[in-house]
This record gives sequence, C-alpha cells and structure tokens, in this order.
Amino acid sequence: MKQWLSKNKGLLAALALTLAFVAAEGAVFYWKGGYTVAFVPVAMLAVWLFVVRLEAGLLLMALLTPFAVNMALAPGMELSMPVEPLMIVFTLMFLFRVLASRHQGVATEAGDGGVRRSYWRHPVTLLLTASLLWMAFTSVTSRMPWVSFKYLIARLWFVVPFFYAATMVFANRVRIKQFFWAYAIGLGTVIIIATSKTLGNFSDLQTLHRVMKPFYNDHTAYGCAIALLLPAAVYFVVSGVRGVREARSAAGERSGGGRSVMMRTFAIPALVALLVLLCVGLFFSYCRAAWLSVMGAIGVYVLIRLGMKVRWMVLLFGLGVGLFFAYQSDVLYRLGKNHQDSSYTLADQVKSISNISTDASNLERLNRWASALRIWQEEPLLGCGPGTYQFVYGSYQKSYQLSTISTNAGDLGNAHSEYIGPMTEQGLPGVMLVAALFLATFATGVRVYRTARDKEVRDMAIAFTLSLLTYYIHGVFNNFLDTDKLSVPFWAFTAAVVALDLYSEKKEVR
Repeated sequence: MKQWLSKNKGLLAALALTLAFVAAEGAVFYWKGGYTVAFVPVAMLAVWLFVVRLEAGLLLMALLTPFAVNMALAPGMELSMPVEPLMIVFTLMFLFRVLASRHQGVATEAGDGGVRRSYWRHPVTLLLTASLLWMAFTSVTSRMPWVSFKYLIARLWFVVPFFYAATMVFANRVRIKQFFWAYAIGLGTVIIIATSKTLGNFSDLQTLHRVMKPFYNDHTAYGCAIALLLPAAVYFVVSGVRGVREARSAAGERSGGGRSVMMRTFAIPALVALLVLLCVGLFFSYCRAAWLSVMGAIGVYVLIRLGMKVRWMVLLFGLGVGLFFAYQSDVLYRLGKNHQDSSYTLADQVKSISNISTDASNLERLNRWASALRIWQEEPLLGCGPGTYQFVYGSYQKSYQLSTISTNAGDLGNAHSEYIGPMTEQGLPGVMLVAALFLATFATGVRVYRTARDKEVRDMAIAFTLSLLTYYIHGVFNNFLDTDKLSVPFWAFTAAVVALDLYSEKKEVR
C-alpha cells in the first residue's frame, strides 16, 4: 500500500485539488456569491503544484477537463473554467523553466536531465512546430488579425502543456497511465451523469443530444471524446488481465506474491467497468461520426495485424478517394435517394449517415464545406486567417444549399472539418501540415509497435495510435482542437506516442 501511495502521489494530489475545487465552487454558488472567488484558493494550490510537481499539474488539468464549463469573464472573453486559466499559468511557468534551464529542458522522474536532441528533431515535433509557425504567419495576413492571434495564443496553451511538456513527463511510462486514468475518471463521471439523464428519454432525440450539458456543449464532441479513449481502454483491460495471470504465475513460484495478485485482481473489475461505461456512453451519444471512427480504427488495426505497411494503407486510402471523385455522380445520386433522418433507433441512425437529401445535420455540414471552399478559392495560399471562418462564412452561403438549421448571418460556428477548416483559414500549406502531422504520428505509432523490444511499449503505442486514429477519422466531419475537451487528450496521446518512440529500446528489423 505504501508503495502504491508513493507511486501515485501526483494522481492523489490532483484528486485532492479537484475535491477542493468542487467544494469551493459549491459553497460559493450556495451563498450566491461571485464564482470567481471559488477559484482563488484552488488557483493558489495549482500554482504551488506546478512549481513543486510539474507532472502532477498535468494530471490535475486532465482530471478537471471533463468537468470544465465555459464562462464569460468579460464581453467577448470566454474561458473554460477552471481548466484554461490553469493551462495559461502552466504554459507560462513551463516556458520560464525551459528558458531558465541550462539544458533547455525540464528534468523528469525518469532521470532525463533535459530535452534530448532527438526530441526536437522528431518528425512530429518538427511538423507541429512548423504548423504553429505557419499559423502565426497567416495570423499576420488574416482578414481579422486580432481574432487570429487570440486563436493562436489559445492553441499554444493547449499544445505547450499537453505536447511539449507532456512528452518530457511521459519519459516515465507510469505517467502515461496516470494521465489516461485522470482523464478517464473525469469523463467516466460525466458519462454516468449523462446516462442517468438518458433514462426515460430514449424516444426523444433532442433530449438525448443535450444530456451531456453543461460539461460538453454538443453530443458530437461528447461522442468524439469517448471514442478517443476507447482503444486505449481496451489495451488497459487486456494488459490488466495479462498482468494478473503473470502475477499469479509468479506467486505460484515464490512466496509473498499474494498481495500483488490481490491488488491486480481487484483492479480488473474497475478496468472492465470503465470499458463498459465507455461503450454505453458511446452508444447513447448518438454521434454517427464517433461510431464510424471506432469502426474505422478496428479496420485499420486488422490491416496492421496483417502486416500491411503504412505507405500501402495511405495508397489504399488515396485509391478510395480517387474512386469517389471518379464516380461521384453515381455515388451522390444514390445518396440523394436516402431519406432516413437522424433517429433514436440504432438501425435508422446508421442509415441516416448517408442521407444528404433531408437530414438537417448532414445538409448543414455540406453547406459549411461548400462555403469554406468558396472562401479558399479566393485565398488558396494564405486563407482567411486562423479562427476567422465562423465570422465570414455567412456571405458565402448559397440559398439552395441552406438547411432548416442554417442562419443567414452564418453565426453557427466553424467549418466542421479538421481538414477543410485549416485549408480555408490557413491555405493549402496549413492543411498539408495538419495532414502530414497526423500521418507522421500514425506512422510513428505503427513503427514503435513493430520495432520496440518491450511488449508493454508495443501494445501501448498501438493502443494510443488507434485512439488518435479515431480522431483523424472523426476530423473529416468535425473539428474540436480549438476546445479543451478534445485538445487535452488528443495532444497528450500524441505526446505519449512520441515519448514511447524516443525513450524505448528498439530491435533491429530486417
């Protein structure tokens, strides 16, 4: 027990601070005072935690993110409280420590005295840095520079803690597991709350789309977050069962191993419960894109197990896209004959995925994409500027493409695509950098899976790679990397893949 407490001090500290936040917030709301007062003691504890235990700060933010709620602090200024202020503080303190360090890095518990040269030369790090630099350049040329620079700064306080800092912290693999559990505990609690609201409302689709509020503003973001955790959760269940078997085998060979077996055995129900909870949450999210992304990840996993190389997967994907455009008239004609709208029944909901004739959600997405392409045609190299699409797309809409949920003002949000959005706002180089970043991360994860000597590293690498793949697929239909709900796990999982590549021993592959 003492050993477990010693290894998980960071997670326990995060849990304690979360309880402090909930208690302070509840007390202030009870007496109807200003909510900002509730964050003062928690903020002071957070700053102390960031100074003393950097990795515990990451766990704290991961644990709080699923509970965060958007609050307007001033006209035109809205933050996800209390997570985004913590991210800002963490980013500033981390950058200060990097600049102040003689080795240009931050020591970790794994004994890494600084950032290794291979870290900065890693393809994922290079592409992410290049993407941020290009975002900064297109912010200068933006139609609305002030909006673009705010968008860029917000992206930095997502990326700096959960990629640049996390990659160093994740040199110790235990921290990767703790981060997963911290976010999973928070999301699991939200799933329990949302599912309890679902009971008795199975036939009301509009209610089912709102049960995750106020924690998640949209059922698509909620479903996307669950899908993102699902492959990693499967890995932890499988590895947990394997660990129990190995512990029992070792205990049979020597005395004194009973306690270890007992601890591992009691952990299995918790792992299975989490997996079941994620599956239930995914189903009742009624997010078609999330369902598709999980099925796509399963299909790619089969190809990986069959030994298919990444370049052949890319060529296969390219062939599929090419065939679509070659036969798009026939495909669109068949899709146009589907009149099944969104439904609370599984079969009808699946059928509605391809309905581009009457389904309001699908029609509005096509309207946003068409508007985005018209904007991009005007400025194909630099785009209209990061974060500006939602302010300019209204005048690019065509009346014959409007859906029942469209507005003439065009004030409903972003381009609904992690690829079309950057292309419209940052031009062709912007979307090429995003696609290259995703592909490099995927290729890195597959390479670690096939070359790492340690089986735990191999399995963990492919699990987090498949988790990220669910977002790459989901990103065709939605984009959530401008929100804390998805940015936190997405960039942390990306950092986990890079860390497993940097800090693991490889075997020679002929």
